[in-house]
Amino acid sequence: MSDVVAFESSESLFGRTLEGLEARLVGDGVSRAHARPLWRAMYRDLSLSPISLPGLPPPLQRWLGRHAVGDSLRPVLELRHASDSSDAHTQKFLFGVRDSGPEIETVVMAYRGRHTACLSTQAGCAMGCVFCATGQMGFVRHLTAAEIVFQVVEVQRRLRDAGRAGVRNLVLMGMGEPLHNYDSVMQALEIVSERGGLNIGPSRITISTVGLVPGILRLAQERRPYHLAVSLHGVTDEERSALVPINQRWPLAELLEACREYTRATGRHILFGWTLIEGRNDTPAHARKLATLLEGIPAHVNLIRLNPTGGFDGKTSAEVSAEAFQKVIQGGGIPCTIRQHRGIDVDAGCGQLSVSRAGKTQ
Repeated sequence: MSDVVAFESSESLFGRTLEGLEARLVGDGVSRAHARPLWRAMYRDLSLSPISLPGLPPPLQRWLGRHAVGDSLRPVLELRHASDSSDAHTQKFLFGVRDSGPEIETVVMAYRGRHTACLSTQAGCAMGCVFCATGQMGFVRHLTAAEIVFQVVEVQRRLRDAGRAGVRNLVLMGMGEPLHNYDSVMQALEIVSERGGLNIGPSRITISTVGLVPGILRLAQERRPYHLAVSLHGVTDEERSALVPINQRWPLAELLEACREYTRATGRHILFGWTLIEGRNDTPAHARKLATLLEGIPAHVNLIRLNPTGGFDGKTSAEVSAEAFQKVIQGGGIPCTIRQHRGIDVDAGCGQLSVSRAGKTQ
């Protein structure tokens, strides 16, 4: 699949690594020593206008007088608070991209004393998974590193201002396929994991893919320090291709071999996601076949009951079916959990809020 160059908007400093920020300052005749105060202002103080902060060195203040940090995304268009959701734990942020493309989403899930943010990496998605609202939207463009980073910054600012604990974990499971936007995603993750800034460690970051084999192999080759999640959803090529069209390019055997190579190279487990769809892939027979497919791969299976969308006629599996599936997987010696069904009434599934708003404005 040919890659698509990320949209180049007016530069935002949120897309620069610390080393890149130092280079920018030096290129403008400012000492690289001033990069760290600016970095702290952006990622510790979470300031979009650092020039207003007291205590910054005068040369840096003068430089900021001529250069904006840049907010990377248009202001949040809609915010659904956790109190709006019946589970009282999920909120969704809706952002507009600078080139007036579709809105993108960030979901925040609250747990005891911590938050997990689910980030988007593309506007739309080229993978076309039939049960996914973003897949039904189609691909528009990649997000820049700055746009990915800014989602974290804005969420942290809002949580801080509300007196709530900040984001501790990141999952790249929102709109888009992260490994299709590999370079921008890796640059963004380097920025958010920098200890002197947002300091969200690599061990708390998970990258999710529907099975882009070259990206998985590149992660393995580069020994990237992040966790990997792979969405399967089918135990045969026919079943999986009907749900995840990219399987026609990289079928199960090739995908699973790439997963084995990843675990050999990194020593890490892989989290395999399985969306349970009533009558399609939720039977004990499917579970037994899945356990067989995963033999020899250090794995954890995460079951997700289908989050219904208007563009797919599949039905959500019953709890009893999910529990029976789980028991079969665990009986095969593979850890297996059922993910909490959260945020449905705030369109928290990836792409749902953007699609529903677009439908209302057409």
